[in-house]
Amino acid sequence: MSRPTNKEELIKLSRDNFNKLFDLINNMADENIEFPKGTMNRNIRDILSHIHHWHLMMVNWYNVGMKGEKPEMPAKGYTWKDTPELNKKIWEDYQRVTLKEAKHLLNKSYIDVQNIIEKHTNEELFEKKRYKWTGTTSLGSYLISATSSHYDWAIKIIKKSLKQ
Repeated sequence: MSRPTNKEELIKLSRDNFNKLFDLINNMADENIEFPKGTMNRNIRDILSHIHHWHLMMVNWYNVGMKGEKPEMPAKGYTWKDTPELNKKIWEDYQRVTLKEAKHLLNKSYIDVQNIIEKHTNEELFEKKRYKWTGTTSLGSYLISATSSHYDWAIKIIKKSLKQ
């Protein structure tokens, strides 16, 4: 499916890609494999923790933005140009989390993001400039990035690592 353009597609692709990600992981002979050098996220735990944290940031942006305030995006002390440094900080922050904990955290934050999607109409999700805090884009674009696109990224990294 191409990039979602309405609520139904967003829910479907988000759910489908999330389920594909967990199906892939659950069908692996060894979930604790180490990925080849050259990527920051070195294992399944790293990838799940990364997505979980981006879910948390999305929920925070939403909560702050919907109060009429300006969220610090992507995170306090970081600009969008600093995303690689932010991702490294996220990676460092989750190094003591187990794979089991990462799965639990991701499942919980997934539900939180899905609840945001469910609250809104197509117009509220996909009308550009509807909310001051989303700037020139739509709430849906942020949610696509935090959900289906991120899950697709994770699936590709895991599959690529399994081939090597």
